[in-house]
Amino acid sequence: MAWKALPRLSLLRGWRRMGNSTSATTDLSNTATANQIEQTISDNCVVIFSKTTCSYCNMAKKLFEDMNVNYTAIELDMYENGSQFQDILHQMTGGRTVPRIFINGTFVGGATDTQRLHRDGKLLPLVHQCLLRRGRNSEQPCSLP
Repeated sequence: MAWKALPRLSLLRGWRRMGNSTSATTDLSNTATANQIEQTISDNCVVIFSKTTCSYCNMAKKLFEDMNVNYTAIELDMYENGSQFQDILHQMTGGRTVPRIFINGTFVGGATDTQRLHRDGKLLPLVHQCLLRRGRNSEQPCSLP
């Protein structure tokens, strides 16, 4: 998935680097990355922040595949700044582990949390809520069986 470039030039106006400090640059980078994460979560019904070698991530993705629910997987180990993504996800969710799963804009947990929701009959209704909301805004992608 290609990340959308977000205009942040207004933050750079009037900023000057003093000494050897890189905190302003890091803050801008973190802000842009946080914006990318939030935009991805907002634009998709199901988002799984994952790693390609993670068995729990594969388990979560298989659950959605078995339910015929489309999802967006962000494979953090495929990004140069994947660790930065995890740091921001930690700030957002309280955990750094993967998978970090969001449904309809809400963090629902990891693989075992998602399996529990499915077992309790609560996962599909969460996805259906997204479908209904997206149906009103027909340009937004989301599909169910």
